[in-house]
Amino acid sequence: MNKSEIRKKILKIRKKYFLKNFSINKNKFSKFLRSLNKNKMVIGGYYPYNYEIDVLEILEFFERKKYKISLPKIGTRNQMDFFEWSVNDPLSINKYGIPEPVSKKVIYPNILLIPLVAFDKNRNRLGYGGGYYDRYLAKFKKNKIIKIGIANTFQKMQKIPISKYDIRLDHIVTEKKIY
Repeated sequence: MNKSEIRKKILKIRKKYFLKNFSINKNKFSKFLRSLNKNKMVIGGYYPYNYEIDVLEILEFFERKKYKISLPKIGTRNQMDFFEWSVNDPLSINKYGIPEPVSKKVIYPNILLIPLVAFDKNRNRLGYGGGYYDRYLAKFKKNKIIKIGIANTFQKMQKIPISKYDIRLDHIVTEKKIY
């Protein structure tokens, strides 16, 4: 299957299973993050959209533990940056209908939670096709950002077709397993 066919197939399944309320166990996830042994963690999250796994509870949990939280915002020329955000802060809706922080304070995450459409055993990620995360991560290749895909187990495919611009994830966390 090509990328477009995989997207169509998985997005249909994701919508079907959305009400099953798959979620990531925040205590297991917290233990996993602590095992990465990062100091002064800034977590870049996302606001769930289009039947993505809801990570807001995880972000709130880490905010209570005094971690800094940031969310992406789409800027000019389709560039993405991360801006400081708290669960009590207001959001605005971007041109895609996705909530974004209203904050003007850019904050660079060293751990990035990344939504995805599909993934494979090699931790290759298939997104929506806009390349936002790949372009963002390409800007910081020298700065080590821990890239963690968030997905449901059913989003795993045998093989994801990749291009030279696709950036492999360091980990993928599902409701059942960490890859």
